[in-house]
Amino acid sequence: MNIAAAYPPLNVPAAPMFNSVPGYEGIVAGGGGYLPPPMPVEPLVPPQPGPVPDNWSIPSLSEEAAREAFKNYASSQCCYSESPAEEGIITNMESYNTYRYRLETFAESRSTEWAKKPYEGEPADFYTQPAPRPWEVQATPPKLFTDYKQEIRVPFTSSIQDCETCQGKGQMPCSDCHGNGYKTCRVCHGSGMSDDQSCTCCDGTGKDKCSDCNARGTEKCKTCEGKRQLLKFILLKVEWTNHAEDHVVEQNSGLNVTDLHSVSGKELFKNNHYSLYPLLGFPNQAIAEASDRLIKEHQSKYSQNSRILQQRQMVELIPITKVNYKWKGESYLYYVYGNEHQVSAEDYPETCCCVIQ
Repeated sequence: MNIAAAYPPLNVPAAPMFNSVPGYEGIVAGGGGYLPPPMPVEPLVPPQPGPVPDNWSIPSLSEEAAREAFKNYASSQCCYSESPAEEGIITNMESYNTYRYRLETFAESRSTEWAKKPYEGEPADFYTQPAPRPWEVQATPPKLFTDYKQEIRVPFTSSIQDCETCQGKGQMPCSDCHGNGYKTCRVCHGSGMSDDQSCTCCDGTGKDKCSDCNARGTEKCKTCEGKRQLLKFILLKVEWTNHAEDHVVEQNSGLNVTDLHSVSGKELFKNNHYSLYPLLGFPNQAIAEASDRLIKEHQSKYSQNSRILQQRQMVELIPITKVNYKWKGESYLYYVYGNEHQVSAEDYPETCCCVIQ
């Protein structure tokens, strides 16, 4: 079968060169990278005083609550005996409540690249009017402080051209039979004979019809999906990212600070704005310093290649209780932390390994 004769090339206008769209001159086939954002237009708010202490204490954890949290922890662990949690005798409880500062910077970044898709009748609007610049294209942002991605076809950049993979034919030689329409018989391996008789599978021909192309020798072009033409356009990728960072004040309890990432505390202060100032006069100097450092770092890291839409800062007081207990004459300890009463007990005394048969 003469594919070229059956599918002559289409006469279509040439696609624009990669660097011929004003405002998109830096784009190459693999993508143009992240684009610097426009200058911010939001006015900065003046520095505000920090939070004033008002009932910032957390009630001490009761022995009953500590024991209940420990029982729930033991029952939730695979292969943990619940005896230590139920029978252990609490000998001492200490509070190590600590501050956590969290800064969130919600930013939007944009990148562009040339893209293509099978042509399905869309209008070719290239140069019908000037294309909007990357940061002028309208995009629908998500809820504040929510990660989201969106892809937009830039208006007035679309053109039609023959598919370069199949040269506008819509068909390619079958990849399974290499365009022959037949493959070596799987029973007689091309000999035409099986058990000293003519092979009944291929009628002695030594060949099987290719099931992938039904013996046609061709298959639909995967690039244009048989449409013979491609729509080429500039694709704008918009990404909203919430960059969150925590600083936990050292609490000297022995609890691993990473355990605190999954819990909440008592909210003492929270505010948000386009651009934040560090906390002024916060009673804990480590929190004031963390606020100043993180806000400067976020402005430096995220304002170069993205547009900062909103920032939010919060201070929490996280409850931590260190519990010492005895079981079978030995001393152990565990921690109860967060509003959720999570438990950490690295030296739990009675565990075993499960083996699934």
